[in-house]
Amino acid sequence: MTRLPAAVACVFFSAAVAAKPAADDAAFRALYKQLVEINTTLSVGSCTEAAKAMQARLIAGGFAEADATVLVPADRPKDGNLIATLEGADANASPILLLAHFDVVEAKRADWKRDPFKLTEEGGFFYARGASDDKAMAAVFTDTLIRYRKEGFKPRRTLRLALTCGEETSDTFDGVSWLIGKHPNLMKAAFALNEGAGGELDAQGRAVALQIQAGEKVYQDFRLEVTDRGGHSSRPTRVNPIYSLSAALGRIGAFQFPIALNDATRAYFKGQLELAPTDVAEDIKGVLRDPPDGAAADRLWTLNPAWNGMLRTTCVATMVDAGHAPNALPQRAGANVNCRILPGTPLAAVKETLARLADDPTISIKAIGEPSPTGNVPTLGPEMMEPLRKVAEAIWPGVAIVPTMSTGATDGRFLNAFGTPTYGLSGMFHDAEGSHAHGLDERIRVRSLLDGRTFLYEVVKLYANAVD
Repeated sequence: MTRLPAAVACVFFSAAVAAKPAADDAAFRALYKQLVEINTTLSVGSCTEAAKAMQARLIAGGFAEADATVLVPADRPKDGNLIATLEGADANASPILLLAHFDVVEAKRADWKRDPFKLTEEGGFFYARGASDDKAMAAVFTDTLIRYRKEGFKPRRTLRLALTCGEETSDTFDGVSWLIGKHPNLMKAAFALNEGAGGELDAQGRAVALQIQAGEKVYQDFRLEVTDRGGHSSRPTRVNPIYSLSAALGRIGAFQFPIALNDATRAYFKGQLELAPTDVAEDIKGVLRDPPDGAAADRLWTLNPAWNGMLRTTCVATMVDAGHAPNALPQRAGANVNCRILPGTPLAAVKETLARLADDPTISIKAIGEPSPTGNVPTLGPEMMEPLRKVAEAIWPGVAIVPTMSTGATDGRFLNAFGTPTYGLSGMFHDAEGSHAHGLDERIRVRSLLDGRTFLYEVVKLYANAVD
């Protein structure tokens, strides 16, 4: 996929209208409201209910039941997933996967200013749990397929929608992982579009930078533990698990993994050069040099901890536990060290680094849980960048396009490891305060949601019709 047919480009540019209400905004708002107000938390919610609701919307929009199916694990009846397919004209072209998740983080009504499971529009924002993460994209992708079907749009590439359950609680169940295992043919694609990147607004609400995310760091917890026979606190010995563990954690805390830029992070920092003040830009140039300037990296870390996370693997102590009584020598001391590992870095190498830093054979180090799958960083060639540049320029003239890498984790990690390159791309912009995702009073700017709807509708159409 390297260029756009001229006819497609002309149709797009004659039809693109930035930031103007579409005739069917009301229908989209109703779909979005319905989805947001279905409780999909792990504790009491149901992704299956949400999947069936969106399935009904697709069928009402013209999809055959066979092309909009709900897949539910036999042992987890509330963890349903929706797969919908808009067949393409070229049977030899690999499909495009449109991925979003139904499930949301828990929310207590007593903690929120508003009911977290009722969509509230106030002051130019939508508020609710899942208003941004990730029911915004789930609603937009569902709406987009309905619009394509009603228009009679026949893409060159098949478009497959996967709305899944369990992204927020993947240690319990993850729909993408389950679908890869049970229905791998449905998850194989030329590439997938997913959550993981938005856009930045300046203080005046102007779109400054549109992000596309390629790759994400690998999440891994390690348990560090040291034990001793203990005894009475009036008779301290030369060995104390708390002191041993504290010394090891101090050495780990003082260590910085080496800077290791990949294509996505190098492009991200090059993009930041255009947006940063002069002094910050000089430090960014410092980390882009070979070898990187460590002092410049330290200053950037102080300015923005997220930048440090993009430069290198990070490991940080997040929990400690020790002792069993105030008047007894500790028999055990333990800590959780959370690592966010750069793509391509072996987990074993990170564990070896922790052991070297601990420098104490009495401290055991064990990886916790199933290791996250690892895959290559997807490439950001012209086949991905040119369509989004064209659409972005029509909606937000002059906006910078900034590649990025996620320092957190999404379901993209499963797809990248499976062999489906996965990109975060939403076109949904946030101000400096952000969306409050996972926190109190989660929100999304109304205009950002509607602009993102326009953006994804247009850019998916271009991707779907691009030729090899």
